[in-house]
Amino acid sequence: MIDKPKILRGARVQADAHQAPQRQDILIGTDGRISALLPPGTAVEACEPQDIGGKLVVPGLVDAHQHLDKSRTITRVDNPRGDLEGAVLAFRTYAAGMTRADIVTRAEQTIAACSARGTVALRSHTNLDPESGTRGIEALLELRERWRQRMRLQVVAFASGVPADGADAGNLLAAALALGADVIGGTPARAADALSFINLLFAAAEKSGLPIDLHLDEHLDPQRLHFDAVIERTRAHGMQGRVVVSHSSALFALPLAQAMPIIDGLAAAGIGAITLPAANLFLQGRGADRLPPRGLTRVNDLARAGVTVACASDNIQDPFVPTGSGDMLEIARWTMLAAHLGSHELARAFDMASVNPARLMGLEADYGIRAGARADLLITDAPDAADLVAGGALARMVMVAGRVVAGA
Repeated sequence: MIDKPKILRGARVQADAHQAPQRQDILIGTDGRISALLPPGTAVEACEPQDIGGKLVVPGLVDAHQHLDKSRTITRVDNPRGDLEGAVLAFRTYAAGMTRADIVTRAEQTIAACSARGTVALRSHTNLDPESGTRGIEALLELRERWRQRMRLQVVAFASGVPADGADAGNLLAAALALGADVIGGTPARAADALSFINLLFAAAEKSGLPIDLHLDEHLDPQRLHFDAVIERTRAHGMQGRVVVSHSSALFALPLAQAMPIIDGLAAAGIGAITLPAANLFLQGRGADRLPPRGLTRVNDLARAGVTVACASDNIQDPFVPTGSGDMLEIARWTMLAAHLGSHELARAFDMASVNPARLMGLEADYGIRAGARADLLITDAPDAADLVAGGALARMVMVAGRVVAGA
């Protein structure tokens, strides 16, 4: 909320990355929502003016898949193997002694970095396992409240290391949901009984009314797939439009003729997909002695079939991904290159870091630049959204609900 209505004058508004920016003034009400997009110079009474001097205004960036509880542990947790299994084992050891205060400190650093670079909404998968219990959930819920006016933070109850024992997984998941987690998640491919684990997650979703976001088949083994089971249960539980599959690396381990029925099934069930280029480029394919695979999913085939596809940061400076700045424009750039988007599809890459993840997080109803939407905006000196992906912006101002939360 803001104290009085304000009007951003001198804006070049690009509500749609595929359309040219337009000269408009943006009227923002005390509720932090856009009241109107007006012709430049329109007289408005009782309004605080802010001249932004011809800068570009685009919807704020959205990071729909992070692991804030693991963030910034790279100096403490080594992954000498460099692969996914090495990262999982290394972090499990660290998690046993990890405190809630430790998680809060590290995660808040990363949230602040993301905010400064233009992210206005973020979904964090947070471990539920015997080593960390619900400490990560408690820490992220504390940060969700602390950052409520500066970042929309969703907390995923991520049953990651416990699926070998269904009772433990169910108990920890129930505890996380009782604390107030927003989303249900897990990794079926790591479960001792993957189908039972998938059933547990969907049953919890049906009971709680919460959406599901799965780490699905984050591997390159075409003989170990769980897509059909997730598609079938999405339909059976009436969860079309409320399920997201992240990673899905194994889709590219299949010939296209075998992958397409799965992709069409995901589209028909309204299941969204998130690609995580940083993690999959770093972790996957290390065992190959020639032509190592990129490890990403079939981004272009999914999109052509009608699946909503987003990109996201995944891990930032931890044993899963040792790098990361919290800049979704950087991730869009990586996606553009690693997923083989067309050379003129910079605007599409911007969508994958903004409107698409907003849709997958359930924010679509009040996201964007239009009357009634929250004024969650990224303001830069770039020519347009395509240029933001191509080269970024040195100076950025970020608004959430009409308040400046980063930059000036």
